[in-house]
Amino acid sequence: MGSSCYARGNRVSLEIIKAWLAERKIDAEISFKGQLCSGLCSKGPVLIINDHAYQDVNPANVINILKGALNGVNV
Repeated sequence: MGSSCYARGNRVSLEIIKAWLAERKIDAEISFKGQLCSGLCSKGPVLIINDHAYQDVNPANVINILKGALNGVNV
């Protein structure tokens, strides 16, 4: 949720993520929080899942990132 990532699309991706988790009723199983700058500004927007930083996240690829990263969760 750093200003650069937020301005470059994470604000839209945030809503997509929240809706995707809620639709699958896994939002209670997932610890989801924002954080300030991760220091990867040139590679952002960034999404960190289980200590792995996904770079160049955008509304077009965020669902595929979630599916790949959360494949062990009932999705």
